[in-house]
Amino acid sequence: MPHRLTLTEMAAKIQARQMSPVELLESHIRQIERWNPKLNAFAITAFEEARAQARRLEQQLHSSNSTSNQPLGSLAGVPVSVKECFDLAGLPTTLCSRLLPAAPADRDSALVERLRRAGAVILGKTNTPEFMVSYETDNEIYGRTNNPWDLERTPGGSSGGEAAAIASFCSAGGIGSDGGGSIRVPAHFCGIAGLKPTPGRLSTIGERTRGATPPGIGVPGPLARTVRDVRALFKVLAGYDERDSMSAPVSAQNQTVDGIRIGVMEQFGSIPVDPAISDALAGAAAKLRTCGFALDEFRPEGLDRAPNLWSFFFNQVPAAPFRKFIGGRESEVSWTALEGLDKLAAMPAPTAAELLEAQAERDAIRRHLLDQMRAAPVLLMPPAGIPAMKHRERRWEIGGKSIGMFQAMMTCTPWNLLGFPALVLPFGKTERGLPVGVQLVGRPFSEELLLEIGVRLEEARGPFRPADPYFT
Repeated sequence: MPHRLTLTEMAAKIQARQMSPVELLESHIRQIERWNPKLNAFAITAFEEARAQARRLEQQLHSSNSTSNQPLGSLAGVPVSVKECFDLAGLPTTLCSRLLPAAPADRDSALVERLRRAGAVILGKTNTPEFMVSYETDNEIYGRTNNPWDLERTPGGSSGGEAAAIASFCSAGGIGSDGGGSIRVPAHFCGIAGLKPTPGRLSTIGERTRGATPPGIGVPGPLARTVRDVRALFKVLAGYDERDSMSAPVSAQNQTVDGIRIGVMEQFGSIPVDPAISDALAGAAAKLRTCGFALDEFRPEGLDRAPNLWSFFFNQVPAAPFRKFIGGRESEVSWTALEGLDKLAAMPAPTAAELLEAQAERDAIRRHLLDQMRAAPVLLMPPAGIPAMKHRERRWEIGGKSIGMFQAMMTCTPWNLLGFPALVLPFGKTERGLPVGVQLVGRPFSEELLLEIGVRLEEARGPFRPADPYFT
């Protein structure tokens, strides 16, 4: 079954002329046709264009010979998917909302362009919550997406469709976006890997947000079943884009992992974490020690306000224009958007003074944390306080405490506020067999360092076997 290979294995076999791009694509299409009716991971498929691209590549491979081989892109023939918020020429970008026009995009987003230049075959666009403002993927246009490990649970949001497609072998990998954990939480819920980069490392041209995610808080990033695959995608996607005002002219960072100390942050303050996630964290720490890393307990000072500041920028700042945009059309909006709107209704528009004070406080927290991380430039911590939740579940009892969604995501949201890169990879399972992940957080522009440590941790962990019957 070709679709069960890793992304890097697929790429290597096609580069070596050991696999047919058409065969690989059709294997994925069959998997999508089998499982998407249950999962609803894809919002829109683009099979005909994908088939045409795979056939062109097949002809190129057959016409080549040992003396005149044409160079292939690093992802030539690999089937991938993209989150619905990224423009794909000829397909609409609606943020899964009835309130936005369904006109087809004139051109590909910058990241789709880079995937195509590398030879990747685009399968289609994956589902999100409306306006990408929920940790649960559901909307009025395409409906609810289910978690491949348990159909009664959500794959998370807002890149939930992307994570579900990759976890179920319907896609080898792809791109999502993360404004408050929207890559990392679905990766954690679905047992795959995902990277939230530093703002500026990946272009946002052609990524639509409708102002739901302020600049610098939300960023695009890659997802795949392994960290090695995420690294391969990041190499293709990263790079300066002069069209993007936030783009940073940063070249690949060849950072050594030798001598790196890793700080272990078991939870955020006093907020409890599900025991299965704590066990995974302890297991990951033990494996990192066997890899030669020194680990120390990390208790950050001055980080307590970070989740509230994230909420200020992510929720309160866009609240007024968001309410105005939806005003009078609430009946056309999905419950995932209304859930957030109910909270936004109680939030007054921030004053200029409040905005300046919040920015100054964010900068002070960032400076202080950067100083604390000089000794331990990488942190190991939970990606969230809970494993994949049941649909519409919003409160949990952990360690005798009742926590809600805001508290459950406190290990995740500070890194959006502060602009730190963060990587999630699977490392265990709950008693019910649900996957749980761990999170590596680094200083800004240390993606290559995180990915190298992640690859080593992944190798020390060994293969992460998916659950039956959904992935057979």
